[in-house]
Amino acid sequence: MPFLEEQNKKIVKEAIKKAEAITSGEIRVCVEKHCKEDVLDRAAYYFKQLEMHKTSQRNGVLIYLATEDRKFAIIGDVGINMKIDFGFWHETKEVMLAHFKQGLLIEGLVKGIEKAGNALGQFFPPISDNKNELSDDIYFGNE
Repeated sequence: MPFLEEQNKKIVKEAIKKAEAITSGEIRVCVEKHCKEDVLDRAAYYFKQLEMHKTSQRNGVLIYLATEDRKFAIIGDVGINMKIDFGFWHETKEVMLAHFKQGLLIEGLVKGIEKAGNALGQFFPPISDNKNELSDDIYFGNE
């Protein structure tokens, strides 16, 4: 996946760290080439596989990308979805999509991470022992 060269992986990881610095929430990115099923079902599969539902405040967000099939989804856990307007995820996807359509995949991904971090920070500010519950590394799916 050429857009995720080492330098780009660092950019995405830094965006996650920066976003998580303003919240107790957790953000993960999962990338694979193909998605042969409904994109939300696939994202939900990885949400569970990555144990994102096991965060202490149920405030994890997964951004899933299937690069070759040009599909993506954003899933928030029950804690964040109880507090945020459902339209927020659609709005976030539209911001990302505007970048993706211009071939700016990393920029779109970073914008999505930033928006998710800002939303999480609004409802889940950092706590005193704000430990990183989930890896900031990009997870590459096992298609």
